[in-house]
Amino acid sequence: MTVIARRNLKLFFRDRGGVVMSFLSVFIILGLYVLFLGDTMRSGLPDVPAADFLLDSWVMAGILAVTTVTSTLGAFGTMVEDRTRKTIKDFTAAPVKRRSIVGGYILSAFVIGVVLSLVTFLLAEIYIVAQGGEWLPVGAVLKIIGLILLSVLASSSIVFFITSLLRSQSAFTTTSTIIGTLIGFLTGIYIPIGSLPEAVQLIIKIFPVSHAGSLIRTVMVERPMELSFAGAPAESAQAFKLDMGVVYQFGDTTTTMGSSILVLVGTAALFYLLSIALMARKNK
Repeated sequence: MTVIARRNLKLFFRDRGGVVMSFLSVFIILGLYVLFLGDTMRSGLPDVPAADFLLDSWVMAGILAVTTVTSTLGAFGTMVEDRTRKTIKDFTAAPVKRRSIVGGYILSAFVIGVVLSLVTFLLAEIYIVAQGGEWLPVGAVLKIIGLILLSVLASSSIVFFITSLLRSQSAFTTTSTIIGTLIGFLTGIYIPIGSLPEAVQLIIKIFPVSHAGSLIRTVMVERPMELSFAGAPAESAQAFKLDMGVVYQFGDTTTTMGSSILVLVGTAALFYLLSIALMARKNK
């Protein structure tokens, strides 16, 4: 398993163009925020102190959640390419257990997702500070690292299931384009969830990666919210959290960090089991 994982890691990081493409959605979201979305959002918070710090932290948290998907998607491209070139048949013909082959692809995708997400996190912090914000305290940084590990695990399980269904490089390219286009909407970055129709809000709320965004936002906006809503009624801070997808509400129930963590753990378990069962059936 580790041999296959190392081989996949070398192939991925050797392709610099592929690494850059894994950040494409991140670049698009950041560009839209800097050029258009940021000014629109700030106009809705005209008298709020530290509004820039708050919004920068909010959008960077969403970008981190997006990265956990796009980075693992690029990593699993190796599996699709191996299937297209029939390389995977060489692996199955060798005296290697199928679960070791599958585990190698999963492990390499997880490592790639974590590495690229940590790089994104560092760049996000540098951007926030450069715009006048503050560095996250050490405790919050450790929380973010833990959430990145969990988010990559859940995101990679979904991506693994999707790529298990693909049989050609063209299908993978098309799927990558669709996911890269929709992921910003599905995580509530382009348009805050509170501005969307209820039916669309429900889709976002039940999308597992949105809960990764919610968890990361909870940690990253904690300090800026203290500055922005100091002295304001608690209802104002809660309304902001609901409108911006820091927490989600189902009826009278509001999500907590614990419930969102359970969603991600359940997602990882479900989709990995489905993917492994699917690949085992195809390889019979």
